[in-house]
Amino acid sequence: MKLIIIILCYILNVTGYAQQPTATVIVSGHVFVDRNGNGIRDDNEPGIAGVAVSDQVNVVQTNAGGIYELTGIPGYDFVFISVPSGYKLQKSFWQKIPDGQTNVQLDFAIEKIPDLKEFYFIQASDTHISEKTIDRMQKFRAVVDSVKPDFVLVTGDLVRDALRVSETEASGYFELYKSQIKQITVPVWNIPGNHEIFGIERQTSLVSSKNPLYGRRMFHHYFGPDYYSFNFGGIHFVGLNSVDFEDLWYYGHVDSIQVEWLKKDLAVIPQNMPVVTFCHIPFYSGGLSLQNFKEFGFDRTVEVEKGSLQYRHVVSNAGEVITILCHYNFPLALAGHYHSSQQFTLNTTDKLLRFEQTAAVIGPSEDGGLHFPSGVTLYHVKNGTIGEGIFIPLDKK
Repeated sequence: MKLIIIILCYILNVTGYAQQPTATVIVSGHVFVDRNGNGIRDDNEPGIAGVAVSDQVNVVQTNAGGIYELTGIPGYDFVFISVPSGYKLQKSFWQKIPDGQTNVQLDFAIEKIPDLKEFYFIQASDTHISEKTIDRMQKFRAVVDSVKPDFVLVTGDLVRDALRVSETEASGYFELYKSQIKQITVPVWNIPGNHEIFGIERQTSLVSSKNPLYGRRMFHHYFGPDYYSFNFGGIHFVGLNSVDFEDLWYYGHVDSIQVEWLKKDLAVIPQNMPVVTFCHIPFYSGGLSLQNFKEFGFDRTVEVEKGSLQYRHVVSNAGEVITILCHYNFPLALAGHYHSSQQFTLNTTDKLLRFEQTAAVIGPSEDGGLHFPSGVTLYHVKNGTIGEGIFIPLDKK
């Protein structure tokens, strides 16, 4: 059984979307229990049924032998798995399809671990790393080492800036972030923010839209999928890329390809399984009311998206995405971007929705005449119930 994917030779416009596929690549593989830890599927190592496999467009599940097969519209140039509860990764959850090859096998080795019903995770955001801010990452790691969560979510703006700088400078920040995050001793799940969208403010970056790392592709180069899912302790975590761009400017939006992927991703989980989303630009935010209405400049608060005026710093199609999620057990949406800790709820006719944002690792901030401390948020999960987030400041008073 084989995974047939159309690989895109990207002919990109300024929005970063691929246009015409030019070659067919056959990819086959297994998801299996790696009992001896060598990363290779041996005869006594069983495949795992029911694991979701995706190319960011299509989603299928492995069969009884742990084999995946996928056909349909073209995806991107990597394949990834939605790690199931009760397992941990051997290496990475994604693999790149080698350039120029037309027949490829990509196996995913994972290990069995206890399927915890009680666990902790940390949400961090807005690390904005540079050589001058290594001390902030040290403080962040010190909290992780002290709390010992089961994993960490980092909701975007990982690097100081890739929007308006050269390829050399932007790549340096990405490399620095990777080197720093490797020093964290628990799994770290990264999702992009607006500062990871490379070169699109071309009037400042002087980067061509034809650069092979332009737009989302620099994040792809370093971290693979910019949206994905994984499972832990009976919770389905969905990382979304809530940053889109049109010509020179970014704005909050979940693009149409991703929306369709989300439907497919959720369709293969149990209906009552709790779903937690994490992204950078929030669906809704109280931070919006702290900012002045500004129509022009790189820090403006509105953006014309395909002819329509929208708020720039919240997800413009939040209603569409939330409607999809509300067909499932959707207790919590996490985000960053505003550099302040925020929690609020929406009481709909059939459920209570929690929208929460964490503060910035990079340091304290100010907005609307108010001062906000730097920190991360710790969550405790027990028997599928996600407790109130506990704010942990990074700076001692």
